Amino acid sequence: MTVSIALLTQDLRLHDNPVLRAACHEADEVVPLFVLDPDIEAAGFAAPNRLAFLADCLTDLDGSLRRIGGGLVLRRGRSATETARLADELGAGSVHVAAGVSAFAGRRERELRRHLGDRLHVHDESLTVVPPGELTPAGKDHYAVFTPYFRVWLQAGERPPHRAPVALRTPAGIASEPVPRVKPDSPGLPEGGESAGRRLWRAWNVDRYEELHDDLAADATSRLSPYLHFGCLSATELARLAERQGGPGAEAFVRQLAWRDFHHQVLAARPQSAWTDYRAKRDRWWNDELEAEAWRRGRTGFPIVDAGMRQLAHEGWMHNRARLVTASFLAKTLYQDWRIGARHFLALLVDGDIANNQLNWQWVAGTGTDTRPNRILNPLAQADRLDPDGAYVRRWVPELADLPGRTVHRPWKLARTPGGYPQPIIDPTDISTRLRTARGLD
Repeated sequence: MTVSIALLTQDLRLHDNPVLRAACHEADEVVPLFVLDPDIEAAGFAAPNRLAFLADCLTDLDGSLRRIGGGLVLRRGRSATETARLADELGAGSVHVAAGVSAFAGRRERELRRHLGDRLHVHDESLTVVPPGELTPAGKDHYAVFTPYFRVWLQAGERPPHRAPVALRTPAGIASEPVPRVKPDSPGLPEGGESAGRRLWRAWNVDRYEELHDDLAADATSRLSPYLHFGCLSATELARLAERQGGPGAEAFVRQLAWRDFHHQVLAARPQSAWTDYRAKRDRWWNDELEAEAWRRGRTGFPIVDAGMRQLAHEGWMHNRARLVTASFLAKTLYQDWRIGARHFLALLVDGDIANNQLNWQWVAGTGTDTRPNRILNPLAQADRLDPDGAYVRRWVPELADLPGRTVHRPWKLARTPGGYPQPIIDPTDISTRLRTARGLD
């Protein structure tokens, strides 16, 4: 009997899984393996919210594999070491893994190659619709601007999604760790796993996405980002399903999948941009810890900002437009170092993806790929546009729940601020002063 190992990382699913498919086609028996790697914890990425969601993902995947005759094997230790040890124990002829774009994924792949040599097979079509590095402009290694990237992305060849395996045999008697159980920081964390993700996709109305995706109170976005981050859902399969459905909503959703691919190809080409400025501006950040802590706690005195930060704390997730508003407030209004915000988001976001989180923060801060680095999202103008009747703020800032309409966005204008809600930490009438001074625009 021939044996192959499918080392699963951010591809915790049966449907459209190139790694699992290749392993099944190559051998009589397949070991779906997930390694609980302490290096992830040492690097600061083992946040309780993501670990709790991961436990759901692993449990759900194991159940799905058992229904088709297999099972998930869990090991604890360095990914390359544990994978090579198991491959030698079983005499596995091949090991399959998805390519990653982070510095950690790069190190893991190099270590796997040292241990396994030609037995290692890396698949670059597992995590994104278009593999990072496949689309490049003339004379450069990646696209630095989204619009030209999106044009060529739309013309890229379509890979048809792979069917889920109907049968899979895993060798008996392999030792496996139990799924670790972790209490999340956020009480409203969503349920993890491929089954939950597919239910969410089927229930979501993509037709109204273009119409409602900027409406904070409507809560009409897909909420699929955690399932994409852990690979419970395939970006390729979602893109093809949306394209077949068609219409403005589906087109807007596919564009967001392209943005995800864009950030992955940037990080693949510039892994250092996870923590260093993609385009250095020699910024002189304000670095006021009291202000940063008020921002983290949702106590800035700007209700739209505080609502977003409180949603993050409760759900481990935040509406995309609220992410932009809260990030701009920290990086542009308070002029705090974007890395302060990026770390806090990674500590709580269940979809805390190093490519999307870091490069979106850099985009907002003006140190990334944005061609308008001095762009400021005025929190008051954004509140009026994204939450015109104040429903989103009233949902997440209960101290202001009794204020009518747009009054909720400017409680400092009242004779008395209700419910002990704080006064604004900076003057609302001059929110761009720090950016303009720091960038020498005055």
